Amino acid sequence: MRAPSTRIGLISDTHNLVRPEALQYLAGCDAIIHAGDICNPSVLDALAQIAPLTAVRGNNDVGEWAAAVPTHAKLTVQQVAILVVHDIADVPAGPRSDGIHVVVTGHSHKPSISERDGVLFVNPGSAGPRRFKLPVSAGMLIVEGAQATAKFDLLLT
Repeated sequence: MRAPSTRIGLISDTHNLVRPEALQYLAGCDAIIHAGDICNPSVLDALAQIAPLTAVRGNNDVGEWAAAVPTHAKLTVQQVAILVVHDIADVPAGPRSDGIHVVVTGHSHKPSISERDGVLFVNPGSAGPRRFKLPVSAGMLIVEGAQATAKFDLLLT
């Protein structure tokens, strides 16, 4: 029998902007991961109203509120271990040897999905203010048992 799927919304680099398109995209998720550069706790409040939220602090998250947000987070969904960090440069070497199956990052504002050494690396891009000509995007991680797949979608064209 196939494991039920868990839908995890992925968002990053909101930079104090909670777009209605992002809230609509994340509606119905089982959980949400914010990969940093939140810039205001009201962003987290808005996301937490949709689904359980895991968030990490980005390089632009400063102040008293941000000190309470961790720089790294680990969670397990079904049989998939997920590591969340803002900047891919902060991912420890060999995450697979630490039992990590998926790494979620932000920072670059560039949406990407790749697999390295059996680990799925996902960057949902930026859902905040448009930067240069980079897209405004968010992502979705689907977990079924020990399997995880990811996609990202443009929120604005």
